Amino acid sequence: MLERQHCNVRMQAVRVKYRDRQKYICYEGQLTFKSFLECFSKKFEIPTLDLKVYDDLNTEVDEDAFAFLVMKPDLGVLEVRLPKGSDFEDLVSPSTNHSICTSNSSFDEGDSDDTIILQSTPAQRNRADLTRLAQLIENILRKKPGGERILTEYGRTKSLTDSRRCDMVKILVAHMASEHGTSPSRRVKEDYAKGITALFPYLADPQGTLGYEQYYNPVDGSGFLAWRVKMLQKEASEGQKKRNPQPLTGGPVSGERTPFCKEDQLATETQCCEAIALMKHTTDEAIIREKMKQTFTHRQAMVNDPVKSSEIFTTFPRFLDIKGMIEQDFSLMFGDDISARFLEQWPTHYKQRVLEQSRGLTQTSDLEDLLHNAESTTEELEDGWDSELSSILLLIHLMPPSPHGRNKRPGKLSARQAIDHLVKFIKTGTSVEGHLDSITESRQPYLLAVGTKRSAIHKYFIVIDKHAIPCQSPDPLTSFDELFKAHFVFATSYRDLANVYYFLQTAVYQIDAATTKVNPRVKEMRARMLH
Repeated sequence: MLERQHCNVRMQAVRVKYRDRQKYICYEGQLTFKSFLECFSKKFEIPTLDLKVYDDLNTEVDEDAFAFLVMKPDLGVLEVRLPKGSDFEDLVSPSTNHSICTSNSSFDEGDSDDTIILQSTPAQRNRADLTRLAQLIENILRKKPGGERILTEYGRTKSLTDSRRCDMVKILVAHMASEHGTSPSRRVKEDYAKGITALFPYLADPQGTLGYEQYYNPVDGSGFLAWRVKMLQKEASEGQKKRNPQPLTGGPVSGERTPFCKEDQLATETQCCEAIALMKHTTDEAIIREKMKQTFTHRQAMVNDPVKSSEIFTTFPRFLDIKGMIEQDFSLMFGDDISARFLEQWPTHYKQRVLEQSRGLTQTSDLEDLLHNAESTTEELEDGWDSELSSILLLIHLMPPSPHGRNKRPGKLSARQAIDHLVKFIKTGTSVEGHLDSITESRQPYLLAVGTKRSAIHKYFIVIDKHAIPCQSPDPLTSFDELFKAHFVFATSYRDLANVYYFLQTAVYQIDAATTKVNPRVKEMRARMLH
């Protein structure tokens, strides 16, 4: 550490290394960790988030250690590094010489006037633009009350809770309105959205076309920023009409699909009718499975026909007594790899992340019960659903029914009501037929769990259009997997559980992820789960 008297002011300097360059940070008084990073950030036009500092022994230096080390006369060289794979890593040309020196200092170290040379390729210009937008967002947050808490939470968890995300959106839209009015242009809103995911890369949606659509989608004007802007506009002018969001697209009712496997499909109507007649009368399960494969294309045309779809169980009654027919049709539609994804990934990846996200929600008795059950073994449970099914039901609390869904209702369903739309319980010995007879309205497919208690289920059925399809296994994950697949096999709308099912469709099964329009809440949850 160097010291020098300049204009009767005691100046000091710290040697700093970045890549293969060594320069000085010059300061008077006490140099803090924050001001050190801000100086580096300003000179290299890089946000301060995630920068790492190391001493000459390659030991990481945090804020507490920095205050101690900077006072040592034999400090040596401090090295600043960027995160591996950062978009900002390539902004600075390795061949340039650049000093790091505070702007309010007149301390001269020879070549401290050297400048950074940026490459002029389109990729470099795009990264430079993202850097500028990231700095814009960071500067806004640092200057506003509550902004530091947002930056601190992301720095600690690489995520934002719902309340912090709401705070961030409110701060940014307030700044946007003060700079650009209450009707900012599409370009302004898109720039703010880009800046958010540039500054907070773990908030980007990996399955999104742009990655920042949950904050602002330039295609249809949706997203958290757009919704907040519209709220401000409504507050400013109660008479102004609010534009309705675009309906959700994609999913199981998006139309007839080209099957993954086209081989061995019966070509004529006569051949299909003969196969259907044979299936109704034979008891040979191998023949039934083969004929169901051969009539798959015919059946898909039927379920997508508004007139014929109601006759699907009359025409193909073996869905009701031969297990595995839903699984077979889904695999014919998408292939075995996609069909296997949920059972492969839920226990190893998604379940734990769902638990982590659920702990950050406002706790209610229902949520606490589900969390307790999801973290318990079957032997520990006195009542309630078992661990696996409880972890799935937590998704409804994370992504509750939304008034922005395709099928709007006069009142929004609570999470407890929505759970009743996914699974129902009846005790062993209760008539399944009696349960079906009690259904008074057509509802979306749901699981009917039969057992001595909710934590001890020995049989699951998928209930659809007052029919009960036996699931292959009493395992809750396997049965729920079949329930999801039934929506595609029978071209049935997600309805009240759209947020949950769209998340599973695009994040876990990865079906039509790039083309399916989903709620921003789903995009946000994908970003949290997939990073």
